[in-house]
Amino acid sequence: MAILEVNDMGKKFTNHHFGTTRQAVHHVTFQLEKGQFIGIVGKSGSGKSTILKSIYRTYLPDEGSIYFDSEYFGKLDLTEATERQIIYLRKHEIGYVSQFLNVMPRRTCRELVEQAVLEMGETKAVAKRDAEIALMHFELDPTIWDTFPNTFSGGEKLRLNIAIATVKKPRLLLLDEPTASLDEKSKQRVRDVIEKLKASGTTLVGIFHDIEFMENLCDQIFDMNSKQIMEVASDRNEG
Repeated sequence: MAILEVNDMGKKFTNHHFGTTRQAVHHVTFQLEKGQFIGIVGKSGSGKSTILKSIYRTYLPDEGSIYFDSEYFGKLDLTEATERQIIYLRKHEIGYVSQFLNVMPRRTCRELVEQAVLEMGETKAVAKRDAEIALMHFELDPTIWDTFPNTFSGGEKLRLNIAIATVKKPRLLLLDEPTASLDEKSKQRVRDVIEKLKASGTTLVGIFHDIEFMENLCDQIFDMNSKQIMEVASDRNEG
């Protein structure tokens, strides 16, 4: 059974000041099995981020359905889920990574990653261990672990954001241009984590402008222009 089914999903935005309505996306349909990764490609403004935000329920779609096979709730249409259900899913099953960091300024770098692990029901000892492993993997200097992220550079904030989302090993992970401002070495670190998450069963939906980054990583590609799915042969599965 598919873990994620997006069926004929559409989203409009209304500008009440000017009395205008814009169709951001429409007729979006795809489905993913456990451990699969779909990459969404298209020009800027084509609605790629709108799809991810609709799955995460930051936006509420106007059309269609988005079924998620939740470990706790069973098969659930995210367009009809309650706020309480969405809060639970964001804490325990669905992760979201964007190129921007929006965190509480009174939490240190280390505390933010530890809190993500604690939300999964782990002990403080496990949270401390997993947080340190994640911070080291993304090469965040230990001298800044106990400082507030509002002092970080853009690249450091982005790497912290990825660490927070991936340390939970979510059932579904949404990636909104997470490598936008990273150097090649940091991109490879992100790729390593994505490959490990896939191998452990995490399902992923991602937006990447770097086509080379997506090579041999995605199982499917959704083209915003044609609204078509392209199956991708992975070299990792050959031979």
